[in-house]
Amino acid sequence: MRKLILGLAITLDGYIEGPNGEYDWCFTDQDYGLNEFFERIDAIFIGRKSYEMMQKQSDSSNGEAIPGMPALTEYVFSKTLTSVKEGAVLISGDSMAEARRIKNLPGKDIWLFGGASLYDALMKEGLVDELWMSVHPILLGTGKRLFQEQSSRRQLTLLDSKIYETGLVSVRYTIV
Repeated sequence: MRKLILGLAITLDGYIEGPNGEYDWCFTDQDYGLNEFFERIDAIFIGRKSYEMMQKQSDSSNGEAIPGMPALTEYVFSKTLTSVKEGAVLISGDSMAEARRIKNLPGKDIWLFGGASLYDALMKEGLVDELWMSVHPILLGTGKRLFQEQSSRRQLTLLDSKIYETGLVSVRYTIV
């Protein structure tokens, strides 16, 4: 079975974006393991807001939402969108059943890119297998938190960690 990997940038105080949706605090001076990560995946799970943000970014940067990102099958989870770009797949019905079905398809691992409500739902269903956090050395103080209240504890096992000279710490955990 394919693994579902939540991989994203986070501040030391647990925020994934600032109070106005900004992510200008994310380091972009090097790849921070993204190219190696891209070799592991062939699909991406993305919520509506993150999808729309990536579309805007792609439109303003010659079609490249994330530098170096290969062509991936995009699964867009939304109850409000009625269509997505050509090649993407809209998931609007029983999204958790669809996520399970997709995880059971042959292929590489799947990147859970965003957003927080999609992550929360998939986590509560036990569908997230790994967490890969790029912890940025900044305290935003306010914004959108990644982690919401969970109904139970989740034990994690450290798979890998790397400290960069910029102060960014990359950590990978498997969910036990």
